[in-house]
Amino acid sequence: MELLRLSAFWCGTLLLGVLLLEEETEAMIIKMRRLCKFCDRQPTSCTGKGRCKVACNITAICPHDDEVCVSIWRKKDDNVTFETVCHKPAEKLYGLVLEDYNNSKCEMKERKGMGSEFFICSCSQDECNEHIIFNEYMDSQVVAVILVSLVPLLVMAVLVITSFYCYRVYRQRHASSRRKKGFSDAHAIMIDDEGSDSSSTLANNLNHNTELLPIELDVQVGKGRFAEVYKAKLKQGSSGGEEQAFETVAIKIFQYEEYASWKNEKDIFSDADLRHENVLHFLTAEERKVQRQYWLITAYHPRGNLQEYLSHHIITWRDLWLLGSSLAGGVAHLHSDHTTCGRYKVAIAHRDIKSSNILVRSDLTCCLCDFGLALRLDSNLSVDELANSGQVGTARYMAPEVLESRINLENIESFKQADVYSMALVLWEIISRCSANGEVKEYEPPFGNLREHPCVESMKDSVLRDRGRPEIPDIWNNHPGIQLVCASIDDCWDHDPEARLTAQCVAERFDDMEYLDKLSDRSDSEEKIPEEIFVVDEK
Repeated sequence: MELLRLSAFWCGTLLLGVLLLEEETEAMIIKMRRLCKFCDRQPTSCTGKGRCKVACNITAICPHDDEVCVSIWRKKDDNVTFETVCHKPAEKLYGLVLEDYNNSKCEMKERKGMGSEFFICSCSQDECNEHIIFNEYMDSQVVAVILVSLVPLLVMAVLVITSFYCYRVYRQRHASSRRKKGFSDAHAIMIDDEGSDSSSTLANNLNHNTELLPIELDVQVGKGRFAEVYKAKLKQGSSGGEEQAFETVAIKIFQYEEYASWKNEKDIFSDADLRHENVLHFLTAEERKVQRQYWLITAYHPRGNLQEYLSHHIITWRDLWLLGSSLAGGVAHLHSDHTTCGRYKVAIAHRDIKSSNILVRSDLTCCLCDFGLALRLDSNLSVDELANSGQVGTARYMAPEVLESRINLENIESFKQADVYSMALVLWEIISRCSANGEVKEYEPPFGNLREHPCVESMKDSVLRDRGRPEIPDIWNNHPGIQLVCASIDDCWDHDPEARLTAQCVAERFDDMEYLDKLSDRSDSEEKIPEEIFVVDEK
């Protein structure tokens, strides 16, 4: 009996231990279930960027062992909410399959097609859905995409910079050889008396060179207020034992103290839109530091300026028409705000038109030169800037309003009207030497009764007080062509600037007169001195 009681005791003890072990295991199983934030949808101030903390203050034990923590951020219109739940990854939530639920952090991913902005994250650590991370994954992707996109651009930039550097080195090393090559075709650049007076594109682009041109001065052919003009020889490169070849150019030399005049004329000439058959062809500008001089290098015209040409030649009607129409055409081109092909350009006022500032080309047409006082009529110029330009020009050729210092600075057309007045005086000079008038007197400038270089006050007396103009004899009206030119002159030197013709209108009138060539005997101009003459500028 004692043995049986002992056996029953041990069996009961064993059974009790098993029961206790089951209870502890069950407790352990319950303890292993996930702790998650568990709230219905709640408003939140989280903007959906960076890191946020949900406003849920309820922590729940997930009912099932395999559930994970989930957070959902929604935004519809201005309504923004958070929802936190426990959920089985094997089942869909709002029609979505959970991804990345094995993460220790809740990293939000956007899901499209949910009827609002919708972000969801899941994780498998206790209360891991309380702290939410936005954009971390997306930011890394964006950074990667940016880096990948920038690499080709960086490589291309390096290649471009390297290529440009190599090109500059190449240009510097071969500057001399390129210059010689350019001179080898100098007949296309420079002017001789029998060839064309047109400079090529190469000639007008020579000013990009950094080395000084190999030039040998010949003789002085002119002198003005700011500069001296020389005939010069441009040396061309020779090969082997061949002799050095030359081409003729004109050099306008300014001393160092006349830098402002040189720069103004250089800037005017450098405008590609200035190029025209009736404007002196510009080749290049140079600073000669050794001589302390500034040079302008242009085409050379051996016939000299118009004043000297008229002094030594009697011209025919045909010559008059060529000189007058080309003069008007050149002034019209300066004044125009469009090129011949219709492209916009800045109009220019010459402000010192006179016969000594007009060169005669080999085909007996005119080209304008000496742009030291020229003014670009930029519409952006203020009245003060225009006023600072001062009373400029040569007194003999000044318009009444310029003599009186009452030019209308509010209207840039006023500067063109002053040019037209000066042009009318030059046209009068041309007519005065035309054989179609009958007997031709010796050359004299406009207002020839005044001294050689009249001052402004003397011109005021003649032009403003007496309203004087050069005489147009009745005999000039006997020739129909000259009669038409005289009518234009009368309209161009009107005392009222607004009443004057434009240069374009004068050019068109000359075009309409071309048929009158038949009235000319087409004989050559009577020549009194050799063709090549010195150019003396009247100042």
